[in-house]
Amino acid sequence: MSLLPAWVTALASAFDWAAPLALLLLPLPLLVQRFVPAEAAGGSGALRVPASLVAQAEAGADVAARGRRRTWAIWTLWAALVVALAGPRLVLPATALPASGREIMLAMDLSGSMERRDFSLDGETVNRLVAVKRVGADFIRRRAGDRIGLVIFADQAFVAAGLTFDTASVARALEEATIGLVGRSTGIGDGLGLALRRLDPKDSGGEGQPVASSKAVILLSDGANNAGQTTPKDVAALAKELGIKVYTIALGPRDMADADGEQDVVDTETLREMAEITGGKAFRVKTTDDLVAVADAIDTLEGGRAKAPPVPLRRDLWPWPAALAFACAGLLLASRRRG
Repeated sequence: MSLLPAWVTALASAFDWAAPLALLLLPLPLLVQRFVPAEAAGGSGALRVPASLVAQAEAGADVAARGRRRTWAIWTLWAALVVALAGPRLVLPATALPASGREIMLAMDLSGSMERRDFSLDGETVNRLVAVKRVGADFIRRRAGDRIGLVIFADQAFVAAGLTFDTASVARALEEATIGLVGRSTGIGDGLGLALRRLDPKDSGGEGQPVASSKAVILLSDGANNAGQTTPKDVAALAKELGIKVYTIALGPRDMADADGEQDVVDTETLREMAEITGGKAFRVKTTDDLVAVADAIDTLEGGRAKAPPVPLRRDLWPWPAALAFACAGLLLASRRRG
């Protein structure tokens, strides 16, 4: 049973030093005084004061006390500097963060057809891109513990956000995406190919970064592949070889099966086949409510977070002894001026 209060024991167990060996410097002035010989008398160029004046000055009542205060101030200054150099700190456990071991790349169609105003959001008619931004950004922010990235594609494919645990930054990248940034056509194959390249097992991890246990691409398109150098199904076959699931979202109220000659409608059949090839799932979205339901469904399919080990948080305490040393230096300077 400890004789100390619980809070004292807890504080002692949380206390730590960043550089404890620096504390060995504490006796350095004593060692210098002990082993470095004093300067010989008369060896300096100081002004000689008559003995009578010295005796008169030493007779002052406060001379001895002032000397003792100065000595204490010097030693306190030195000790505070050494303690600050040693880096005292408190090590506190942080709340465990959710961790999944998953990597998810979002591949989003940014072609000109995303400007079509056929979605309803908060009672107002908006274009497809606005609806996707709202729902997609919310989905991304809910993926704490996953490494998330964003690829946008049209004539060309572009990595708008690399894989990161910072879901807020990826959500901002999605919200800042604009039509025309990478063209106005629809290169589904190239968009998926770039997403796969970022999820390639040879490129995953990195120094100190474990390989993800699960990888997936969420591909959203409202058109048919009419640009790029690759075909969507061939790239889907590559995803299967890499063990990466592809979830496809066909966006828009009409598709090629009931287009009646309408241009720029979604190729639902191709997107469905791409998902089936990889073992993923295809979703059909015609309204904003459908889009919300898809986000929730994918969240469930790629769910199952676990708790990561707590990461210790270190609170530095060195500014306090540093401030004490600064105050002692100020007192010494002020007393010297008064003397």
